Amino acid sequence: MKLAYRMYAGPAHIGTLRVASSFKNVHAIMHAPLGDDYFNVMRSMLERERDFTPVTASIVDRHVLSRGSQEKVIDNITQKDKQEQPDLIVLTPTCTSSILQEDLQNFVDRASTICDSDVILADVNHYRVNELQAADRTLEQIVRYFLRKTRQQGNSEISLTDKPSANIIGIFTLGFHNQHDCRELKRLLQDLGIIVNQVIPEGGSVENLYELPKAWFNLVPYREVGLMTALFLEKEFGMPYVSTTPMGVVDTANCIRQIRKQINIWSPFISGKKIDFESYIDDQTRFISQAAWFSRSIDCQNLTGKKSVVFGDATHAASITKILACEMGIRVSCTGTYCKHDEEWFKEQVKNFSDETLITDDHTQVGDMIARIEPSAIFGTQTERHIGKRLDIPCGVISSPVHIQNFPLGYRPFLGYEGTNQIADLIYNSFTLGMEDHLLEIFGGHDTKEVITKSLSTNTDLTWDSESQIELEKIPGFVRGKIKRNTEKFARQNNITKITVGVMYAAKEHLSA
Repeated sequence: MKLAYRMYAGPAHIGTLRVASSFKNVHAIMHAPLGDDYFNVMRSMLERERDFTPVTASIVDRHVLSRGSQEKVIDNITQKDKQEQPDLIVLTPTCTSSILQEDLQNFVDRASTICDSDVILADVNHYRVNELQAADRTLEQIVRYFLRKTRQQGNSEISLTDKPSANIIGIFTLGFHNQHDCRELKRLLQDLGIIVNQVIPEGGSVENLYELPKAWFNLVPYREVGLMTALFLEKEFGMPYVSTTPMGVVDTANCIRQIRKQINIWSPFISGKKIDFESYIDDQTRFISQAAWFSRSIDCQNLTGKKSVVFGDATHAASITKILACEMGIRVSCTGTYCKHDEEWFKEQVKNFSDETLITDDHTQVGDMIARIEPSAIFGTQTERHIGKRLDIPCGVISSPVHIQNFPLGYRPFLGYEGTNQIADLIYNSFTLGMEDHLLEIFGGHDTKEVITKSLSTNTDLTWDSESQIELEKIPGFVRGKIKRNTEKFARQNNITKITVGVMYAAKEHLSA
């Protein structure tokens, strides 16, 4: 745990709350001091929910510190049990309240004896895992709890559905374009003749989790959340899963072929024939997805040779890297992820597709890398978008952490064949093309020509005199930022604190040598 003003993944309790509030009729109680209870506001604002977020904060104040939390926590649990009548109440501490080292499991056990609802304590180490890891663990814990409860009640008879079916695991609140991706996945499965058995946790009911083993296979579109649940279901019930993310033309086809492989395990015995999706893949690639055609067009070929940087969660960063390098022929100078726990998988996925790889959750390292490479475009999170603004480099947002603008009202999936079109548009529109910026300068499109003299992460003592600023403003806008950075880099290397026109020309000669 460390103090930071910008984080890629939040604290563990946020992940638990995201999963709990995604289910229907599940209430979460957060044992936390004032200041840790911002989740309700964040979810209501970003997801534009009409209903109240089903999360209650059991505040740790001076009275609690003096006499303990037991009474207050149990009272909050029983009160919500009577008021909301949920199917499940999830109690979670935060990093701050965990310092008290109270026996919250004992509180849950006591509350369970007087509540009609099921009550569980989130089994998460709040000091060792981040938001995404906690979400993955909480989802698996809830699924495990209710499936074992069903088995104990003697209702464990499992029979596969008559037609091919799938569970979609890992769609949940505040996910990056998750709602749109879910619609696209449902449409994809419907086209393939596959019934959607359940979607969890978003919109799912814990009372229906006993039906999960009826599906022929599980589809896990994101590695960050859902993989632990899929592994548990595979171990306990022998359920196969597909974890190839259907993002981009190539991986969407690979995902469909993986689905075909799982279906054909049972299809010969149930329907008497094997299923083939190759004609569907061909039709979708040629006529529905425009990305394959676009990647061969002159517009996309104009991007050949341009440098790009990719950074985000493991799923999106790996997929976008492969789309840029394999499908669009764009050079990826560096790709990276903040999911340090998934470093091995990520490196294997992007091997041979990028000049270098960066695994870090420190945004300053990412900023310094971008400043060093000076790419033509960045594909990252909202953090990289802010970095790009400071360096005058365009950025397309492809991953969490997110902003209100990443919850569009229109249909913007990243998965499936419609997702390939959205991603192609995003990539193409993220680059400054041709003489675009120069023409804006000529015709007065920019509001200001002020020269920014601050570096990325710290202030600098470099100053530009009036003549050098005038000279810099004469340079076309689409290359001005790069020339400015190269000049300042040359000045620092030579211990020059005041940049003049002479220094600018000296820097130019140095780079040309």
